[in-house]
Amino acid sequence: MYAAKLAQLAALRRHQERLDRRIGRLDGRSRRYAWSRLGLVLVGAPTAYAAFEVADAGWGWGVTVGFVAAFALLAHFHRRVDEGIRRHRIWRRIKATHTARMTLDWPSIPLQHDAPADPDHPFERDLNLAGRRSLHHLLDTASTRAGSARLLDWLCCPTPDPDGLAGRQALVRELTALPAFRDRLTLLGMLAAEDPEAPWDGEGLQTWLARRTPAASQRSVLALLSALAALNALLFALYVLTPLPALWAVSFLIYASVYLFTHRAARHLFDEAYHLEKALKAFRAVAAFLETYRYGAHRHLAALCAPFREGTLRPSALLKRVIRIAAAASSQKSELVSLALNALVPWDLFFARRLERLKETLRERLPMWLHAWYDLEAFCSLATFADLNPGYVFPTLLRLPASTSEPMFSAHQLGHPLLSDPQKVCNDFSMHGPAEVVLVTGSNMSGKSTFLRTVGVNLCLAFAGAPVNAARCRTLPFRLFTCINVSDSVTDGISYFYAEVRRLKRLLEALREDHPLPLFFLIDEIFRGTNNRERLLGGRAYVHALADRRGAGLIATHDLELVHLAGEIPTLRNVHFREEVVDGRMVFDFRLRAGSCPTTNALKIMRLEGLPVEPTPLPSVDTDTQSP
Repeated sequence: MYAAKLAQLAALRRHQERLDRRIGRLDGRSRRYAWSRLGLVLVGAPTAYAAFEVADAGWGWGVTVGFVAAFALLAHFHRRVDEGIRRHRIWRRIKATHTARMTLDWPSIPLQHDAPADPDHPFERDLNLAGRRSLHHLLDTASTRAGSARLLDWLCCPTPDPDGLAGRQALVRELTALPAFRDRLTLLGMLAAEDPEAPWDGEGLQTWLARRTPAASQRSVLALLSALAALNALLFALYVLTPLPALWAVSFLIYASVYLFTHRAARHLFDEAYHLEKALKAFRAVAAFLETYRYGAHRHLAALCAPFREGTLRPSALLKRVIRIAAAASSQKSELVSLALNALVPWDLFFARRLERLKETLRERLPMWLHAWYDLEAFCSLATFADLNPGYVFPTLLRLPASTSEPMFSAHQLGHPLLSDPQKVCNDFSMHGPAEVVLVTGSNMSGKSTFLRTVGVNLCLAFAGAPVNAARCRTLPFRLFTCINVSDSVTDGISYFYAEVRRLKRLLEALREDHPLPLFFLIDEIFRGTNNRERLLGGRAYVHALADRRGAGLIATHDLELVHLAGEIPTLRNVHFREEVVDGRMVFDFRLRAGSCPTTNALKIMRLEGLPVEPTPLPSVDTDTQSP
C-alpha cells in the first residue's frame, strides 16, 4: 500500500522537475522577446527619423509602419509566451499541491474555506472536518468558493442518502481514472480568476443578473422608435429624390424627443455589457472544455456535464451573443459615434433590449451550469484524494434493513487519513449489530480518542462517496453523532459539565428519533466534568440508556469500573489499547485489542516527569485551639 504511494509520489516529483525545466526555457524565451522589442524600438525610431529626413515622406511612413508592424508581431508572440509561462506555473502549482497532500505538508496546501466549525453540528468539530489541517483542507481541490463549500457540505451531511451513494461512488471512480481531466479543470478554474489565489465568484454574477431593468424591456417604446427611424429614412429619401418638402425634420424631431425621454434606460448599456462579458469570459474556458470534452464510456460524468451540451443553449453560443452585444455597445465610448448611430436608429435601446433578453436566458441557465460545475469540482476533489492514495478502498455500502448474518460495520486495516503514513497504525474493527456499545479503555495517550476519530472520519468519507483509509470496509448508512471536543462558554455562562450534559442529551434525542437510518455515536469520556463517584454513577446509567436504543457506537473512557457493564449489558463489549515502559520511556503500539485494559499509566507519567506520586499525610488539626 505504502510502496504504491511512494512510486506515485516519485512520479509527481519528476513531473514537477520537467515543468520547472519547461518554465525555465519559456522564461528565457520571454527575456529574448523583451530584449528584441527594446532593440526594435532603439533601432526603429532613429531609422524612421532618418527615412523622413533623407528620403521623402512616403519612405518615412513606410519604414515607420514596418517597424510598428514588427513590434506588434513581437508583442503578440511575447504575450503568448507569457501566457504559456502563467499556465505552466499554475500547472506546476497543481502538481506541487498534489505532492503536499500526499505528504501532509499543510503550509503548502491552499486553504479555501477557513470558517470555524459549527459547534452545534452533530460531528463537524469533533472529527476535524473543517478549517486548517482538517479533512476538508486535505481534500479540497476546488477553484471556486462554492465548489469548496459543496465538498464541505458532503463531508458534514448529517444524514447520508443511501440511494444516491452508489451513483456518487461510481462517478468518483470514473474521475479517479481521469487525472488529466481533473487537473485541466482545476487549471482552467484558476485561470478564470484574475488572481489565482482568489477563486472565481459565480454567486456574485448570479446576484447581478437577478437585478432587472424594466425600462430597457419596453417593447412598445422600441417598436415606436424603430418605426419612426424607418419613417425618417423614407421621408429623407423622398425629400432628396422628389419635390416633397422636408417633412423628415418633423418626424426626426418626434423621434429625437421620444428617444431622449427613454434613452436613460440604456445609458449604462456598455458598462453592463462589458461587466457581463468580463464575468463570463472567466467562465468561458471551463464551459468550452466541458462542452467539447469526449466523454466516451464515462456515462456518469457525461450525465453530470449534460447541461453544458444542450443544443443551442450551450454556454459558448450565449457567450458569443454577449460578445456581439458588448462590441455593439462599445459605441458608447465615443460620444460622436454614439450620437450618429442613435440619430439614425435606436441603437442603444435595441441592444439594451437584446442584453436584457440575454440576461433573462442566463438567469435561467447559469444556475444549472454553476451547480453542475460546483458538483464536478467536489467530485474531482474526492477523486484526487482517491488517486493520491492508491491503497485506500471504496467501501461496500450495505442495504437496509441490516442483515443479522454480517456486521453492520467492518473494516480491515482502518487508519486515519490525517496521520502520516510512516507513523500511522491501522487496526481491524467491526460492529456486529444494533444497540451494540463498544467500550474503549486504555491509558493516557494510548490512542483511544484518535481511534474514535478514525472511525468517524472514515464514515464521513464513505458517505461523501470517497474511498476510506482501509484495506477493506463494509458499512450500513448511518446517521452520525459525536461527543468528543465539548467546550465551555465564558460568554454564555455555560460550564464544561453543563455543555457536556446538553450534548449527551442531544445524542439521546437523536437516538429516540423515528428515523429510517440507525445512529452511530462516538463518545470520549462520559461526564468528565464532575467527580469520580458521580461520573461513575451517571456513566453507568447513560451506557444502559444507549444500549436500549436503535443505534451503535463507541465510548472511550478511563473509568475501568465501566468495563464490568459487559456482564450486565449483552450488547456491550470491551476493547483496549495498552503501553509499555521501555528504558524509562512510555512506548505505545496503538494496537486495538479485545477485552478491558489491564494497566493504567497516570502515575507512571507523573513519576517519569519528576512529579510527586506518593500521598503525603495531612497534618492533624487540634480543633480545640482553632478560632471560630
